[in-house]
Amino acid sequence: MLTELAPQAPDKIMALMAAFRDDPPADKIDLGVGVYKDATGHTPVMQAVKAAERRLINAQDTKTYVGFSGDPAFCDALSRLVLGDARPADRLAMAATPGGTGAIRQGLELVRMAAPGARLWLSMPTWPNHPAIAAYLGIETVPYRYFDAEAGAVDVAAMMEDLSRVAAGDVVMLHGCCHNPTGANLKLAQWREVADLLIERGAIPFVDIAYQGFGDGLDADAAGLREMAGRVPEMLIAASCSKNFGIYRERTGLLLAIARTAAALGVTQGALATLNRLNFSFPPDHGARVVQMILDDADLRADWAAELEAVRVGMLDLRATLAEALRTRTGSDRFGFLAAHRGMFSLLPASPDQVEALRRDHGVYMVADGRINIAGLSARSVPVLADAIVSVGV
Repeated sequence: MLTELAPQAPDKIMALMAAFRDDPPADKIDLGVGVYKDATGHTPVMQAVKAAERRLINAQDTKTYVGFSGDPAFCDALSRLVLGDARPADRLAMAATPGGTGAIRQGLELVRMAAPGARLWLSMPTWPNHPAIAAYLGIETVPYRYFDAEAGAVDVAAMMEDLSRVAAGDVVMLHGCCHNPTGANLKLAQWREVADLLIERGAIPFVDIAYQGFGDGLDADAAGLREMAGRVPEMLIAASCSKNFGIYRERTGLLLAIARTAAALGVTQGALATLNRLNFSFPPDHGARVVQMILDDADLRADWAAELEAVRVGMLDLRATLAEALRTRTGSDRFGFLAAHRGMFSLLPASPDQVEALRRDHGVYMVADGRINIAGLSARSVPVLADAIVSVGV
């Protein structure tokens, strides 16, 4: 049987990580993997997480299973962080998942269960795992234009033109904030336009919010999502705690499904529990419990929010510094979009050959499409990167 398996394409990010690790120079720069790093290149454990874990270890007296949908207290706490006052408690089904990726997978499983013929509309570009998971599940995908590379901004007119062709029952994937890989986000008024269109067309939004707190702040980053949640009849949301709590390896996520009516809530919640049961039975609990403890304790929450804000401001500073360094070296503002974007990522207008030259000649590692992880930079490496970008003619 196993001899009949076809070789699978290696993950490009993992391959890039391996190449970076094996490269001898000490002054190399890793802008590939999507993980936050501090100025020393380390991904630290947040102090609030450490404090919550200490409390958990001292207080926890069992490791028995939680329910199929996870700990209700975690689901409640994280849903309030994501949805705020827009949380429709009487129509909201929730299930804890192994990370944000697990939430996306379970959300698409739910789509396939409820509407096998639904198409999934994806921004161009988008996170590569979106189309990969959909393809594995046999869900048809349709691209919609999103990013204007020349302007370094969202092409709203093109996006709306493409989405005007969605059919009733189709699902439209949107990035809640800090768009991956471009860093270019919709403004609140544009979220309203998209909501109007989806309501008119009878399509269902599926919002992937993996970076809440990394862009303009916890509430500002969720403002568009909340606007949409307060208006559309049905909606799916995949939330991740990997980045904003720094608990990547704990695989902590949440799938939220807003049902059309309160009467449909029970069936929807049952479907989420069944999908979890069929996939992994019970979701991981350690990270979920830590997140719940932080969000429900005023002191821990304040410490966490302050540390998260420092991370956010630090990335904004790096963006502004890199944009200014490139402005000085090129005599133009064509890299000004770097300061305007939000989150960990931006997309450089670099060809694959230029990306390879950056790696080969300057030890700068990034994904072949030109995506860079701003959090992989430091005050020391920004001028090095700026010189390298100019040197290869980006």
